[in-house]
Amino acid sequence: MRKLQAKSALLPDGWARNVRIEIGTDGRLASVMPESPLDAAVETYHTLLPAPSNLHSHAFQRALAGLTEVRGPGDDDFWSWRERMYDFLPRLTPEDMEIIAAQLYAELAESGFAAVAEFHYLHHQADGMAYADIAEMAGRISSAATQTGLGLTLLPVAYARSGFGGAPANSGQIRFFNTAKDFLALWEASRVHLHRADDHLGMAPHSLRAVTPDDLSTILAASHDGPIHIHAAEQVREVEDCLAWSGQRPVEWLLDHHDINECWCLIHATQMTETETAALAKTGAVAGLCPTTEADLGDGIFNGRQWHAAGGKWGIGTDSHIGTDIAVELRQLEWSQRLIHKQRTVLANPMQSNAMSLYTSALQGGAQALGRQSGRMEAGYWADMVALDAGHPALAGKSGDTLLDSWVFAGSRNCVSDVWSAGRHIVKDGQHIDRTEIAQRYAAFMRHLLA
Repeated sequence: MRKLQAKSALLPDGWARNVRIEIGTDGRLASVMPESPLDAAVETYHTLLPAPSNLHSHAFQRALAGLTEVRGPGDDDFWSWRERMYDFLPRLTPEDMEIIAAQLYAELAESGFAAVAEFHYLHHQADGMAYADIAEMAGRISSAATQTGLGLTLLPVAYARSGFGGAPANSGQIRFFNTAKDFLALWEASRVHLHRADDHLGMAPHSLRAVTPDDLSTILAASHDGPIHIHAAEQVREVEDCLAWSGQRPVEWLLDHHDINECWCLIHATQMTETETAALAKTGAVAGLCPTTEADLGDGIFNGRQWHAAGGKWGIGTDSHIGTDIAVELRQLEWSQRLIHKQRTVLANPMQSNAMSLYTSALQGGAQALGRQSGRMEAGYWADMVALDAGHPALAGKSGDTLLDSWVFAGSRNCVSDVWSAGRHIVKDGQHIDRTEIAQRYAAFMRHLLA
């Protein structure tokens, strides 16, 4: 049993003082006791919070960040960015995938995330042939999570078509493609690569343009009650193509054809109508929002105010990892709403601080989307926690909601001092415990890649 204590901690009922915490050998919180006498012999932190989960990641794209900012002869948008991403793919080996993912996961941990949902679709060799172990790349993702200590929900991606109506693969996508039958074999093979008690397996039909209705039904029949993630209504052209194919918009089609419920996470959903927004919010599904990526790709702005008013659940991901900081993502989400509505504190609950509303929503939505018992400092939950550095200039002299507001709206990853994932103490004094070794490997890989 490991013990620590905090002068202030965010518990399910709000802020509490002098909180003593015991972490069991299983990585779960054994006890959380507020108003306890502080013990000078026990490691003490100024402020402890439940740590959020990152609900959407394409790990390999971290190495692409910063390499796509040159404009071509025509308009530059998501679709032109995608072509550059395809050009990047043939260079990556399984060893490269593990190096990139480890660097990313260390960065996510240093910003305050304790777990990640990896939306993993880079399955095959550069020529499209499967590896001897069809889940080789999934195994590399799992190894990176194990190296860094970050919690993992692995979401192997079903990608069988290149467009609505069952269009065949194009050359840029051959590393993604599987028939529904082959995908289910890969999905089962991925399971053997998950070794820790808090590792979890879900699945991710990539999008309605990447699977046919029959593919989707076959895949979902095997999913049981695990997390199901899907890209939906990210781009205007996607919506237009879906209408041309089916006469319905993507979210509308999903709601009409499948039982969308709490197991589902719809990624982006930036192109929903008000009717779709209200209907999807009622299902209990999570909206997976990735604000810096959505801004970088020109996706659009999520209908946040209506979703919030309807009681919709949402969480935060970092998708292409143009940003990897939970505070920056939350800030970008709120700022996008302020810009479109020309108001302040758009996503705040009445009489509650903005950051408290944002942070607790991200905690709950992320935990649900990962199928992870986290997001609360309460006995029985995974010991996913983040400690803030009260000595950081942005936080100095502040406490409670004001401290949280200052981290989210005036601070950054530098405000984080320590992070635990399922009791694993993976960030200490602001640095991942293996940062130097991981960063050196990544830097060597990037130099080789760009040589």
